[in-house]
Amino acid sequence: MGAASHAEKPVAGLPAAPVKEALEGRRALFLDRDGTLIRDVGYPRFPCQVELIHGAATAVATIAAAGFLPVLVSNQSGVGRAVVSEAQLRSVHESMAAKLGAHGVSLAAAYYCPHAPWDGCSCRKPMPGLLLKAANELGIDLACSIMVGDKPTDVEAGRAAGCHAVLLSHGGAVRGACASPDLIAESWMEVVEWVLRQPWNRK
Repeated sequence: MGAASHAEKPVAGLPAAPVKEALEGRRALFLDRDGTLIRDVGYPRFPCQVELIHGAATAVATIAAAGFLPVLVSNQSGVGRAVVSEAQLRSVHESMAAKLGAHGVSLAAAYYCPHAPWDGCSCRKPMPGLLLKAANELGIDLACSIMVGDKPTDVEAGRAAGCHAVLLSHGGAVRGACASPDLIAESWMEVVEWVLRQPWNRK
């Protein structure tokens, strides 16, 4: 399995992204997985545990229609901790992709970091490795791209890669120090409204 065995490879089975040449300068909507696209249940191992966050699919579809390429970038240390197998990671991913697809959302690519925190890898957020790899492979303009996640580490990874960053708080208190996000949003609706009114969003 590409994504779980090595974080720098997209998950197989997703719709193929257009060739890099066609995407030069393309803006990306980088997306965390747990707590951002799907409910955070710890280390999900089974497709039945996958539940989309309210409003996530519609929001991603709307932002994608505005010219952003949806790209998943997710820490999944459950693999490195031997809590989640590579096959289970794939099955959960495929379930999520199917649920998003039912709402008309197709991820261009998905990058997972399977390493444990103590491995010290450059692809585990808050390090920007996943975003930088995606930018290189997909021809993404990081300065015009957005990272959306529910943890300070997501914001820090986005900032380190040179992106705009949104912290999705779901109405709760923000915990932990992080690089200052462009927006702290309580819902996906707020994220959409913010993205669509930004001057750098208009080409």
